Amino acid sequence: MDHVRELPRAGAVRVWLVDTETPSRIGPMDGAGVLDADELRRAAAFRFDRDRERYMAAHLALRGILGEQLGRAPGEVHFVRQPCPDCGKPHGRPALADAPRLHFSLSHSGDRALVALAAAPVGADVEEVPSRTIAEELATVLHPREQAELASLDDPLERRTAVARVWVRKEAYLKGLGIGLARRTDLDYVGSVPGSPVAPDGWTVHDVPMPEGYAAAVALSPRS
Repeated sequence: MDHVRELPRAGAVRVWLVDTETPSRIGPMDGAGVLDADELRRAAAFRFDRDRERYMAAHLALRGILGEQLGRAPGEVHFVRQPCPDCGKPHGRPALADAPRLHFSLSHSGDRALVALAAAPVGADVEEVPSRTIAEELATVLHPREQAELASLDDPLERRTAVARVWVRKEAYLKGLGIGLARRTDLDYVGSVPGSPVAPDGWTVHDVPMPEGYAAAVALSPRS
């Protein structure tokens, strides 16, 4: 998979960066015979071909990575949804149906995707650095301490980059919890300082180096 590159470990988390603009060699780009019915349904819901192709490239890459770890073909990797920790319904973190000790997370944005694997619940998030307008909107829904840190930054690009850094840390943590953005984004403080993420409740959070214009982070649970 020449469009998939393993990055240096982020603590105890293995991380791969995927170029979703490069055609996958795992299977046909329509996903036939590899992606399951739910993935194909989600892919078909995209309005634009480019978004659909990027989604499928990310999921084919995830299946290739997991298949390699499990010693099986990508199309033989089977997923389930864990119970939501908030309501108990089956829309929590995705998990492997028959390998519950191998935890994973997938995120994609623009032409990049991030895959994280760990021996404990893990969340990953990658985002394009937002425009100035979107960055200002996102800043209003962050933790009060994060808002104060961002307000102290005078340079617009530095502030946009800092917003992206906070957001990926926060979303990685929330994805690891299995709640996602159903939980208010002003409740948990993860900080905006480069290289110094703060992790709530015993979790660990790591920034992941990305190409220019992107930010990424992974979050790892203290519980296996």
